[in-house]
Amino acid sequence: MMSSEYAGTRSELPLAIVVGAGGLGMAVARRLAQNHHIVLADINAALAARQAAALIEEGGEATPLDCDVTAETSVAELGNLIRERGGFRSLVHVAGLSIAAGDFTAIVNVNLRGPALVARELLPLALPGACAVLIASMAAHLSSADSVTADILSDPTNPNLALRLAAHLGDQGATPSAAYALSKIGLLTHARTSAADWGRRGARIVSLSPGMIATPMGKGAYAESPNKARMFARSPLKREGSMHEIADAVEFLVSDRAAFISGTDLLVDGGLSAALTHP
Repeated sequence: MMSSEYAGTRSELPLAIVVGAGGLGMAVARRLAQNHHIVLADINAALAARQAAALIEEGGEATPLDCDVTAETSVAELGNLIRERGGFRSLVHVAGLSIAAGDFTAIVNVNLRGPALVARELLPLALPGACAVLIASMAAHLSSADSVTADILSDPTNPNLALRLAAHLGDQGATPSAAYALSKIGLLTHARTSAADWGRRGARIVSLSPGMIATPMGKGAYAESPNKARMFARSPLKREGSMHEIADAVEFLVSDRAAFISGTDLLVDGGLSAALTHP
């Protein structure tokens, strides 16, 4: 269920929707709360409420929202809330599942279909100058999709998206790691192919691909994927990025300083993709 209660009195603040109330989502929300009222959406209602309360305690304005991005009725509730408030200025879709989730269908639906449903619902509510940022991954730059897969990914709101991908890849190919990489490739594609639609509203849409970032979720991935440790050893900067550095990039992308950037991806990986593809 959604909350209609808004804390604070700065009614002139534009809305920023942050989907995902975990570590990275909160780093982004805290940064944007400096000049936005935050609508913090998460499938975990208690987490969204707790994190929104923390933003308010820190002097920001926030509204929590229980939202399952894979359910069209739930996404419609998000749209209704934003419609009541007159539209939005910034959308940052952070929520996603890692390979550790272990479920091909869930990863595809949460990582790709969910963001596409949210973007489709909120596009008509984008104010002039608005920007949507879809958090993708460096994995999209280290993988590729064949022509059939690419065609399936080009229709990300299709209710049978995961089924179509699994049928094409077969039992051996429909793995959690494939789901993760392909879902992130799909996000890059969605930002490119949606740019014209957003542009007609005087708005922008981009994707942002973090590399190895120190997050609570990311810590577990080292145990699940020995390859991650090997990749870290080849990082040109010899460190993980911080959540604050991703928040820096998001803050730039949604600002007027990035007003001519749309339909593309910003890779924030400390040069790791370059090191892996050009050793």
